[in-house]
Amino acid sequence: MRPSLATLSGRSAWKGPFFVAFPNLREALLNNTPIQTKARSCTILPNFVGVRFMVHNGKDYLPVTVTQDMVGHKLGEFSHTKKRFIYR
Repeated sequence: MRPSLATLSGRSAWKGPFFVAFPNLREALLNNTPIQTKARSCTILPNFVGVRFMVHNGKDYLPVTVTQDMVGHKLGEFSHTKKRFIYR
């Protein structure tokens, strides 16, 4: 475990990254089907690269395709919960 990765996330190094076991991950990689999840605090692991997730933002499920640059971040960082304010 790299302690520098754990210090960026605010989680102790001995605990390791928080992730959820997705039972249909292999099927999603083969068939390119999205995985619907509400686990916004799940850390993106290297084996998630190329998988499409539908991440819940409190109202809708927004599509997120995982790339190599997203590894180490949380799923919720890419599914915004607030809309942009527009004057009318």
